Amino acid sequence: MRPATDNRPSLLLAMGRGVDERLLTEAHRTRLAALTRTDPHLVAHDLTAPDERTAAALAEAELLLTCWGATPLTPEVLDRAPRLRAVVHAAGSVKHHITDACWERGLRVTSAAAANALPVAEYTLAAILFAGKGVLRSARRYAGLRAGHDWLAESSAWGNYRRTVGVVGASRIGRRVIDLLRPFDFEVLLYDPYAEVPPPGTELVGLDELCARSTVVSVHAPQLPSTYRMIGAAQLAAMPDGATLINTSRGSLVDEPALLRHLVTGRLHAVLDVTDPDLPPPDSPLYTLPNVLLTPHVAGSLGNELHRMADQAVGEVERYVRGEAFAEEVRASDLQRSA
Repeated sequence: MRPATDNRPSLLLAMGRGVDERLLTEAHRTRLAALTRTDPHLVAHDLTAPDERTAAALAEAELLLTCWGATPLTPEVLDRAPRLRAVVHAAGSVKHHITDACWERGLRVTSAAAANALPVAEYTLAAILFAGKGVLRSARRYAGLRAGHDWLAESSAWGNYRRTVGVVGASRIGRRVIDLLRPFDFEVLLYDPYAEVPPPGTELVGLDELCARSTVVSVHAPQLPSTYRMIGAAQLAAMPDGATLINTSRGSLVDEPALLRHLVTGRLHAVLDVTDPDLPPPDSPLYTLPNVLLTPHVAGSLGNELHRMADQAVGEVERYVRGEAFAEEVRASDLQRSA
């Protein structure tokens, strides 16, 4: 039994409808209830017009545990949360709900971007290896032929031995991709205007040089005004014939009309988990081109991978309760260079 004076911080879950059911197991909810004063089954879906029960919980909350679909924390919302001290985000980017008002009020913020980076990097590694082996084109050709074929003769330009992979952006995901590439026989190039010392085993080069030298170019830069269509017509034209562009970052980083011109001719290949717009129109060639693998933004956490983000978030709550620094604290200055 808890003592009459319970000094545990009060916590409120705040995220989109149904997100908590995919994010949190009962073990997570039980742990949160032990660490904080919370109803682990009360989830605030809309903090702009909360019902009476949610409004009361928000007024007491010292911590918000957020995820996808969380209400933007505007000054009006924060006025309803006078005791709020920290926001623990159980997903990647906090740009969708952390406003300038949060920093002005001195709120501490942490995110599970590190946990969400792992599946994106794993997807990218698989795409790089499959690109080198010509898996997409051979699978589709095999389905069309449905007969024996001299694959060794056709595959003389394939293979992953001593290929050059270009990583665009030394982001958390970009660096994780570089880590995953270490056991393989790749030459790894890196472009990042802010990177002064490249990770071990990589060569820091300019963007144009990276595109010209790489058989695979993988995009991991953040979406910022300065990165809009950074992979433009000149960079795409510089890529070698048969090279593959992988984009798991944001569609706006690539000049898609320019890319399509190369894809339609078959000169380049692409693995695209993101596009611009996010949902291509129904008549987009991206759906049917044989040299394109198009996936619906599934590289990031999904299924049981969401539990990894929940694990990290609950760990951050525990650090807060113990009076420790967050392991993955986000600062306002970080958002100028991150997604």
